[in-house]
Amino acid sequence: MSELAAAPGAGPLPGPAPAASPPSVEPAATPPPARGGAAALVERVAPYLFLSPAMVLFLIFVLGPMIGTLVLSLFHWDLLGEPTFAGTDNYSKLLDDETLRKALGNTFEFTFWSIVLHVGLGLILALGVSRKTWRVTRYFLRTAYFFPFLVSWAATALIWKYAYDPAFGVFTYYGDKIGLPGGVLVDAHWAMPALILVDLWHTIGFSFVVILAGLQAIPSHLYEAALIDGANAWRRFWHVTLPMLSPTLFFVTVISFIGAFQIFEPMFLMTRGGPDGATISVVQYLYETAFRDFQVGYASAIALLVFVIVLLATLIQFRLRRRWVHE
Repeated sequence: MSELAAAPGAGPLPGPAPAASPPSVEPAATPPPARGGAAALVERVAPYLFLSPAMVLFLIFVLGPMIGTLVLSLFHWDLLGEPTFAGTDNYSKLLDDETLRKALGNTFEFTFWSIVLHVGLGLILALGVSRKTWRVTRYFLRTAYFFPFLVSWAATALIWKYAYDPAFGVFTYYGDKIGLPGGVLVDAHWAMPALILVDLWHTIGFSFVVILAGLQAIPSHLYEAALIDGANAWRRFWHVTLPMLSPTLFFVTVISFIGAFQIFEPMFLMTRGGPDGATISVVQYLYETAFRDFQVGYASAIALLVFVIVLLATLIQFRLRRRWVHE
């Protein structure tokens, strides 16, 4: 037997070691072609060019008027003569103006009830429409609730002024049957509630649509899990609907405050701020100060006061958001 034969039970004979394969060499990344000076400049400037239309509009219609208002608040000017420097006289006058205090009180009252009714009634209407009903019914209700929001304030005020008319208004006719005064717009106790009702009719559609969109964005599996856990309708609403809807309610609250605090049209068109200043709003007082009394400097100071109040209230709402908004 040959010496090279393998012994019984032994493993294979060792052969020559395979040659090691050379390491693979990654091809070097090709550097991007160097951009020329003009191309690099265009790349840097392009974002600002796209932003420039919005920036120009912001400068012309927002920042520019704000700076102009700040400057005018330091002067006495009647729109016709030469402005005279007043320093802080217009701001000192704010502290002693009884009409301004009354207008601010009316505006805060109107704003409070506007927020409560828009959020509360908007939520109730949205919950009702979001229930499983006929599709045609849902479309009809959405349109019916939102349609008044598309009507101009001038037309809305004219319609409701006729409805409140002491002689032939429909509200006067039915109000007499339940003991309400004949002309609510000339009654100091009922004029403000009447205007709040008009504003609610005109703008509830916006709150309704926004809240309805928030309801439809809530995942259905959350309700299914709550049902499996045995939660009744009230617990599902309290522990699922409200937490998931809280960002939408926060948005409606902020927008309602900003809009209600700047209310002008119903007061100016329906009551002229009467009777006896019971419905005058701060924006109406600002308008009359500037264009009826021709005290443009003082009106500018009032405008800045309104801006500061709205800004502070909005910041407070964003600060309190952490306590009740589910994110």
